[in-house]
Amino acid sequence: MVEVKKRDNESTDGLLRRFSRKVQHSGVLLQARKIRFHIRKKGRRKMREDAIRRAGLKVERDRLIKLGEIDEFAYPQQKKRYPRR
Repeated sequence: MVEVKKRDNESTDGLLRRFSRKVQHSGVLLQARKIRFHIRKKGRRKMREDAIRRAGLKVERDRLIKLGEIDEFAYPQQKKRYPRR
């Protein structure tokens, strides 16, 4: 916990400035944000389902581009990945 005591002849603004600087340096806000906005990891099953869905969307998009139903420049092609050896 961060604690700041008022010094002699110190204004309230100076005290607030010193307090906020101490809070930032202590990392209290950073820790609170980590807790507040924590995102759970996806499970293996969910990751697989998402990968399968993305692959299906890519196949469907490529099919529609070949048929000329959508503009190929609206969906730029991704870089081709070569398999590792």
